[in-house]
Amino acid sequence: MKLALSCALLASALLGLSACNKAESPDKVQADVAKAQSDAAEANAKADEKQKQVEAEAAKDRADAQVKAADKSVGAVADSAVTQAEGKTKVALAKCEALEGDAQKACKDQANAHMDAVKERAKAAKSD
Repeated sequence: MKLALSCALLASALLGLSACNKAESPDKVQADVAKAQSDAAEANAKADEKQKQVEAEAAKDRADAQVKAADKSVGAVADSAVTQAEGKTKVALAKCEALEGDAQKACKDQANAHMDAVKERAKAAKSD
């Protein structure tokens, strides 16, 4: 019985192996090759489209980052101008103390008007 079972298993294995190496017909091979080429072309097209989409998003992200950096730079320049104007206004107001009456008032008004103008320009630059 063992011999019959062993022979049957060996015959089944040989039959299975011989089926694996069977050559396909040229038409079947050609159809399989054409399908594989079509699938590969479709996959490549999808990959190219995805790459273009990612590159476009990256370009937009770079442009957005440049705009944001430029906005920060403008804000920093505006803040610096206001800080410098504040210092100059304090000096001018201190110098106005040497004057009397209407001259002192006019001096202080001019210093404060200059400070207000600088603040307005800075605010306008930041909002653009």
